[in-house]
Amino acid sequence: MNALSKFYQKDRHIARLLIMTVIWLAFMAITRFDKFYTIANFQTIAGKFPEFGVMALGAMLCMITGGIDLSSVGVANLTSILMAMYMRSRAGDSGTVSAFIVAEVLVIAAVIGCAAGALNGVLISRIHIPPILATLGVNQLLTGIALVVTNGKAVSDIPTVYSSIINQKLLKVVPGKRGAMMGLIPVQLIFFVVAAVLVWFLLSRTTYGKKLYLMGTSENVARFSGLKVDWLIIKTYALSGILAAMGGMIMLANYNSARSDYGTVYTLQCILIVVLGGVSPSGGKGKISGVMLSIILLSLLEAGINRFPQISSYYITLIWGAVLLLVMVLNYFVEHPIRRRQAVKN
Repeated sequence: MNALSKFYQKDRHIARLLIMTVIWLAFMAITRFDKFYTIANFQTIAGKFPEFGVMALGAMLCMITGGIDLSSVGVANLTSILMAMYMRSRAGDSGTVSAFIVAEVLVIAAVIGCAAGALNGVLISRIHIPPILATLGVNQLLTGIALVVTNGKAVSDIPTVYSSIINQKLLKVVPGKRGAMMGLIPVQLIFFVVAAVLVWFLLSRTTYGKKLYLMGTSENVARFSGLKVDWLIIKTYALSGILAAMGGMIMLANYNSARSDYGTVYTLQCILIVVLGGVSPSGGKGKISGVMLSIILLSLLEAGINRFPQISSYYITLIWGAVLLLVMVLNYFVEHPIRRRQAVKN
């Protein structure tokens, strides 16, 4: 008990997320064990959440600076549309592409995302447009370009090689006596893990991370300390753009098509994940462990609710909002006792 108490006191936010996750897993074990605790269900979860999970990692970096990135979905959709068209052109009459072209497509997608994110950074740092307005404007601009390019239609008939590579599962095992091989780990999850490790390394093991937290705590102090704040903002939003583009490429593989209005709910969902994960909207505070736990918790909530056919999927957004409010209320009553007492006196 002492160890648990010390852990809770050390990081109450992470502890509460863990407690909520354990409670939900226990609830699902009691109510829908056979339908929820299956390999296929967890594989579906692991293949779906990287779409918005990698976008949330980028949004986390921007929020640590004290900003916000609302252009992730626009970047993701435009990138996936352009890459779908590019693969169709490279496929030609054969209708297929090589694994080398798939790797080439991912690199080009990262370049497009970097350029879009850098545009956000320039608008914010050099022209001094507030981040919420700059990224919202860029999101609308990119969505408009996507609409013009596609005439509002979905881009489909992309080479199946791309989807088969991204959607395949690694770590083959033999589940039964028949000798059939079954993959366990979706490639989409590998994308997310690589992105998460990269972000963790940047925040925890490089001077970039220290500079980012310092700037989020006080931009004026960062400037007086000699930091190149403008360049730091541009790099951060460029990295967020790259992560958004990778999210778009995962969406392209999962849907086997691209369209300008795919994943529209992901914009606010990413912000919800980041705030729920303990990142301060005012900047300077946040851990990747909290964001990852938040992603896992919301994914498990969504998958669990889908196991109750009598509950409409529209309730998922309601529950996400309720979870966010619950955590914010807990933060208020547990971490701000002085403010609570003052509120009671008034």
